[in-house]
Amino acid sequence: MTGTHQKIGSGLPFALGAHAIWGSMPIYLILVKAVPSLEFVAWRLIFTLPLCLAIVALRRQGAQLVEVLRNRKALLTLLGSSAMIAINWFLYVWAIQNDHVYAASLGYYILPLIMMLLGLLVLGERLTRRQWAAVTLAGIGVAALAGGALTTLWISLSMAITFAVYGLLRKTVAAGALVGLTVESFILLPLSLAILAWFWATPEGPAMGQSLALAIAIMGSGPMTATPLLLFATAARRMPYTVIGFLQFLSPTIVFLLGMFVFGEELHPAQLACFAAIWAAAALFIWDLVRSSHRARQDQKAASSASA
Repeated sequence: MTGTHQKIGSGLPFALGAHAIWGSMPIYLILVKAVPSLEFVAWRLIFTLPLCLAIVALRRQGAQLVEVLRNRKALLTLLGSSAMIAINWFLYVWAIQNDHVYAASLGYYILPLIMMLLGLLVLGERLTRRQWAAVTLAGIGVAALAGGALTTLWISLSMAITFAVYGLLRKTVAAGALVGLTVESFILLPLSLAILAWFWATPEGPAMGQSLALAIAIMGSGPMTATPLLLFATAARRMPYTVIGFLQFLSPTIVFLLGMFVFGEELHPAQLACFAAIWAAAALFIWDLVRSSHRARQDQKAASSASA
């Protein structure tokens, strides 16, 4: 138990940082609203790769990068994770640009439940009774929210499933956070170049050439993409997947708060019910972690006293 809670503590700052950036992403996407979703995703990949390569060079991880590129199993796993994250990015940007912010938020509310389910079924992780109660509460909240968005539920489910599978693949692949993201960017580079070439051939041309301000905003997609993914991949390797899955409730909550206080969206009864259930679940989940951690420290002290 002590080892598990030490893992949680070492990964928590990375998880919180990733969700803080993801939660504020809608504000950034306002700046690039004029860019077609598919083109923007291609630019994200183009500007993510050189940033990753620069960090690899600074951290002298070139040998690790070559090692992963020679590892057939790791490459196949990263091929799968690349496909999942590319689909997820496209769906999220498309949803925001087409005024489906509600559906995008719901997708990331459903995500923790799928992540915890994968942690239980695939990784053999276990939840305590209080944690099961927290998951049940969160599920009730999500069900209340989903009831008001049945027509766009396919968007939410697709986003949740693709990112949950992405996180699971990144947790199990034999590659660090930075090297893994770099390889994913390499894998998706040909597709990105093909998409941009297609836009370049259209009469309108690519969005990058429309204005300097828009070009700078598009270039910002590199750090906005790489930073949270690196933080998340680091957290995923350090924490139980069930716990990091529960933390996924943070970013959609930030999105909802932005909707209320920044974008002036109306808070519907279903949303209010969802908030109440999820935050009650979060409080219960955190309380259980604190109690378990305290009990583990007490047991460790007792064991040390007995051995002395």
